[in-house]
Amino acid sequence: MKKMEIIIRPEKLEKLKKLLNSKNFGGLTVMNSMGCGVQKGDIDADASTGVKVGSINLIPKIVVIVVINDEDVEDILLKIHEEISTGNIGDGKVFVYDVVDAMRIRTGKRGKKAI
Repeated sequence: MKKMEIIIRPEKLEKLKKLLNSKNFGGLTVMNSMGCGVQKGDIDADASTGVKVGSINLIPKIVVIVVINDEDVEDILLKIHEEISTGNIGDGKVFVYDVVDAMRIRTGKRGKKAI
């Protein structure tokens, strides 16, 4: 199992939900957040040169967390790139982590049965 933390522009949330739903992922967690990447929140900055130290602007983002089967990772990453990317600075990032185990609290089911 893999945990994906998907950081996106707020206006892309509905597209991401549709994408995940089309792949039959039943559960997700969504959080509002503020942050910046290499460009330090300056949408006009060139990511390769950066911006002046101390000029950090936090911009709104959405963090979506899902746990998926290992075999679905590449397909989901490809779909996210195809459907969520605008090609502009600030589109976001996806982090993928190994999940050792999971348990559904209500039933006690473990592993893949828990997700």
